[in-house]
Amino acid sequence: MQDAFCKIWSRAGQYRVNGYSPMTWLITLARNAAIDRRRKRDAAERRSSAPIEAADLVADPAPGPAQQTQARAEAEALFACMSELPPDRAEMVRRAYLEGATYAELSDASGVKLNTVRTWLRRSLMQLRECLSR
Repeated sequence: MQDAFCKIWSRAGQYRVNGYSPMTWLITLARNAAIDRRRKRDAAERRSSAPIEAADLVADPAPGPAQQTQARAEAEALFACMSELPPDRAEMVRRAYLEGATYAELSDASGVKLNTVRTWLRRSLMQLRECLSR
């Protein structure tokens, strides 16, 4: 507060009557002084904090050990269930859901009718769901 009053006292000659009340000018000077003081204090705190402490505040986007272990277990379970499917249908599931192949592309590549490919994929997914739920 004292800093604000000192600034007001030293800048009193700069006040110009321009339609605003003197109180608005005083409040603006006090507000700006408070903002400057806060910014100065925050900058000093940032400079004084150790980089290690600042690193603790940043979240690591990579999965942690628990998430990695869970993902590995899920991948192994899926791989085991995929091995229960007939090889041609397992390949269709891989191409459709991992590589993004369309039903039409799978039909053309395998020489099987489009509706048969859809049926095989649906049944394969049902079999995988059943296997994974065990």
